[in-house]
Amino acid sequence: MAQTLTYKILQKHLVEGELKAGEPIGIRIDQTLTQDATGTTAFLLFESMGTARVQTDLSVSYVDHNMSQFGPENHNDHLYLKTIAAKSGVYHSRPGNGICHQVHLERFGKPGATLLGSDSHTPTGGGIGMLAIGAGGMDVAVAMGGGPFFMTCPKVIGVELTGKLDDWVASKDVILKLLSILTTKGNVGCVVEYFGKGVETLTVPQRATITNMGAELGVTTSIFPSDAMTEKFLIAQGRDDDYQPLLADLDAPYDRVIEINLSELEPMAACPSSPDNIAPISEIAGRKLNQVVIGSCTNSSYADMMMVAETLKERKVDPMVELGIALGSKQVLQMLAENGALATMIAAGARIIESGCGPCIGQGFSPADGTVTLRTFNRNFPGRTGTKGDQAYLVSPETAVASAIMGEITDPRDMKNMMGLGYPRIKMPREFLIDDSMIDAPVPADQAGRAEVLRGPTIVVPESPKPLPKSLNGKVLLKCGDKITTDHIMPAGAFLKYRSNVPQYSKYVFNCFNKEGKPTFADRGLALKKQGIAGIVVGGDSYGQGSSREHAALCPMYLGVRVVIAKAIERIHKANLINFCIVPIEFGNPADYDKINHDDALEIPDLLDAVKDKDSVTILDKTAGFGFAGKLSLSQRDRDILLAGGLLTYTRKKAGK
Repeated sequence: MAQTLTYKILQKHLVEGELKAGEPIGIRIDQTLTQDATGTTAFLLFESMGTARVQTDLSVSYVDHNMSQFGPENHNDHLYLKTIAAKSGVYHSRPGNGICHQVHLERFGKPGATLLGSDSHTPTGGGIGMLAIGAGGMDVAVAMGGGPFFMTCPKVIGVELTGKLDDWVASKDVILKLLSILTTKGNVGCVVEYFGKGVETLTVPQRATITNMGAELGVTTSIFPSDAMTEKFLIAQGRDDDYQPLLADLDAPYDRVIEINLSELEPMAACPSSPDNIAPISEIAGRKLNQVVIGSCTNSSYADMMMVAETLKERKVDPMVELGIALGSKQVLQMLAENGALATMIAAGARIIESGCGPCIGQGFSPADGTVTLRTFNRNFPGRTGTKGDQAYLVSPETAVASAIMGEITDPRDMKNMMGLGYPRIKMPREFLIDDSMIDAPVPADQAGRAEVLRGPTIVVPESPKPLPKSLNGKVLLKCGDKITTDHIMPAGAFLKYRSNVPQYSKYVFNCFNKEGKPTFADRGLALKKQGIAGIVVGGDSYGQGSSREHAALCPMYLGVRVVIAKAIERIHKANLINFCIVPIEFGNPADYDKINHDDALEIPDLLDAVKDKDSVTILDKTAGFGFAGKLSLSQRDRDILLAGGLLTYTRKKAGK
């Protein structure tokens, strides 16, 4: 029977379940990646499992998020990660070597392999033909220990690409177009698979831009075929042995097909403040701006940066604009330094930022109040820049550099008429600069016992969840609206340095909803926890979208949250809630959401029995005096994890058996 590429890879890695859309399956994981903002907790959990060495083909620990090192916390994490990686059989990419997704694509990505990463933009690897999935750190820790990754067998959305991109139109515009069609919600349990003649015109870095920002669709992952373009990229990276051709069958049975003609696309933007708030640049051109940042794991390939440098040659950035260049990897940075492109950027007035996540996660380059910022990033959730009420637009490097020169949002296609500027045609290098000196290999297994692990005082082993009660009495700590992101739940930016210390980081849960002079969410949660009353969060549609950060479940758990009730809960966050023994419940009737208020006392009689084997649960609002039904959309494994008291305890018990 004909198969999609997604199902071909799943078939080869299937260890449990049946390849039937909507059914739970377990797959073998070949590679894992972690980064320092989520990796420290992942490795602490890995250690708690009692497995000495990773069991994957390859695992890599990257340091790319917490680079600022204001105070000792970040460096404590770096030293712990470097030494635990060496002991555990994991490669370690040092600070400055680049962003995990770009470096993994360049140096480790392998067509046909499965990759699980503790970062939601792990699907970047789909650009090279990997089945690359983002997950919480606990799931990644289990995979490092040799356990399968469990997921819902996906529906596959086929995106047929035809035509060829015009000058000044970029691969970023492809994913922005798809976001305008699919939006950021309603795509849980799906994979996006690209096919068609247009695919052959896109380089691996262009494809990776599309799969990277595909995370904003809410899908499990996105994937491109592995073809002649993939082979060319791997040869240039000195990794031709990793190549294998991989294509879907001609009559592959897609659940839905979307056609995008690349020749008909125009430059686009995701407007404030959601990645699916899409508008053509031609409609918003002329808006004054004061900041442009080009880079991130979405758009800082060699070709992207060379196009920017060539456009800036013998030109200056508008004097009212601050231009930041955030290179995605040391490989690209060093190549630009050696060929003079970096000097061109500096001469034009650009500021060069370290090869790391930086501004994309609100660490530096926060825009001024009331100003417009253009970014080639993947997310523009409210306040993500580090500025409250920000006006962040997500655009291609072509649009960004044209706008930086002109001082206003500019359609880059107009640059020829405005400045006589033709589109720079950048050729992919035949050979990339290969220097892996900042990637540390682990110590041999026979020496691991003598390896010292450095643990600073800010690294705290997370508290384990308590078992679920037979019946639950709780109070609504917060009622929030639709599209609550994990950035809302656990802020990034300046707070990231506390991720290795859950009691400290927990003080900032739902910080954006805290009001000055009033008890914080954390204060109220801990007060209820001391009284033996469970905390409950009520949410709207698409609750928990965005980052894979498991702290959005781990920290609320620490504060006593035991239940989340929402209209819909996104895939990764739902898995994280279950992993930390927080019961995810969906409204049986969405209209019941409107009847519940902040501080209402809720009772869930027979919660434990419902989790065991029922698909619904009765919830009583004792304050408002009504009852309503909640849906329990749980696999048997989900139920077993909740009944065990979380994934760590479940894994220990299973290993013991």
